[in-house]
Amino acid sequence: MSTIKALTLLFIFGGMTAYVVMIFNGLIGLKNDIDKAWANIDVLLKQRHDELSKLVDVCKGYMNFERDTLVQITQARSMYQQAVTLDQKVAAGQSMGRALQGLFAVAENYPALQADNNFMQLQKRITQIEEQIADRREFYNDSVNTFNTRIEQIPDTFIASFMNLHSKPMFQVQEADKADVPMAFGANAGS
Repeated sequence: MSTIKALTLLFIFGGMTAYVVMIFNGLIGLKNDIDKAWANIDVLLKQRHDELSKLVDVCKGYMNFERDTLVQITQARSMYQQAVTLDQKVAAGQSMGRALQGLFAVAENYPALQADNNFMQLQKRITQIEEQIADRREFYNDSVNTFNTRIEQIPDTFIASFMNLHSKPMFQVQEADKADVPMAFGANAGS
């Protein structure tokens, strides 16, 4: 009889240990998914950053009176280069997005620029990158939501506390990104 009790206790202990290990490994997997999702966004932000210098060079010849727009893009690129933390990179990415929206809006006033093959290719490439960034942000938010839900549910919350895991912030659009893009044209715009 004591052997059966010992085996039962061993089985229960082994089952509980396996369950805790599964939860632990699941939480580690979710944490790594978030890191991977952010790394994928960061790669696309870098690609966008690299394309911006080419876009600025193409636009300089046409947009003599739109220096403010080009300065905003240059500042956004500089902000991205100096960004170290996740929050800084998110802010830099959003600043770059706003600057690009402004550039594309102002570029509509320059028919010669709109007809330039290099500009059109770069605009298309950057638009594709923007769409990919949006997709990756959605995946990032899905990963964060799953992670945050798991670490708040019982029994995962106990293991998450032991692992010192905390909720991660979701990517959110800033109010400035929701506003209409201001289109200010120079005195001789389009000439």
